[in-house]
Amino acid sequence: MSIRTSEHTPTTPEVGPGLTGRAVATARGLVKTYGSGDTAVHALAGLDVDFWRGELTAIMGPSGSGKSTLMHCMAGLDTPTSGSVVVDGEDVGRMNQRQLTRLRRTRLGFIFQAFNLVPTLTAAENITLPLDIARRPVDRAQFDAVVDAVGLRDRLDHRPSELSGGQQQRVACARALVSRPAVVFADEPTGNLDSRSAREVLGFLRRSVDELGQTVVMVTHDPTAASYAHRVLFLADGRLVGEITDPTPDTVLGALRSLGADDVRGDHRVDGRLAPTTAGTDV
Repeated sequence: MSIRTSEHTPTTPEVGPGLTGRAVATARGLVKTYGSGDTAVHALAGLDVDFWRGELTAIMGPSGSGKSTLMHCMAGLDTPTSGSVVVDGEDVGRMNQRQLTRLRRTRLGFIFQAFNLVPTLTAAENITLPLDIARRPVDRAQFDAVVDAVGLRDRLDHRPSELSGGQQQRVACARALVSRPAVVFADEPTGNLDSRSAREVLGFLRRSVDELGQTVVMVTHDPTAASYAHRVLFLADGRLVGEITDPTPDTVLGALRSLGADDVRGDHRVDGRLAPTTAGTDV
């Protein structure tokens, strides 16, 4: 098994059904350094990358490779030391805090390992919360499409404490998608879920791309999660070092091992598919 390598040159993936082949988010020469002098940590080291509209892209690599840092810089949650980030035609690096807040509210969706639901609100109220905060009307057709896609029609009146972990994360997914964002950033979205719930959430994320035309960028340590993507990008030492398309759990695991990921722990299987095999935290 081999992977395509990249030396600061973004690679155009093959364009399949539903894909436009046009980048919705790009980074050029992206550098993020924490600290200075001998104690400086270079989380990103001049990285170039494109994320394609209508595609689910997974980002993987050893712990400390810069996966979450890349996502946070792309989403305007962190400020790069140097380089440029463009999302949906907007130069993120030129935005002030007010403009960044508006970008995150209107053009981006977020899904995190922690569900981040408001415990006093119902599932329906949690889903529409970003629109309510932005004082934007709810598109009922989009709301209904997303709710039906995540299978929560009979749970809309329930509060988070009355939902399972998988149901709570599906509420978080619906919340991220209800505003029709240009791109959804998902950081370890199945990290707190059992294998069955994880499959439900990952299946929905893939369907949101294939059926709803969404764009999703997902950071994960899990080869099974990455196998739901159209394309997997591999980072090491803050650089893009390779990619594979049409991944399977086995090809992802092999790629991680070929890159020397020291947090790979084996390949046991659950229900015929590779279970999560890596662990650790990212920079």
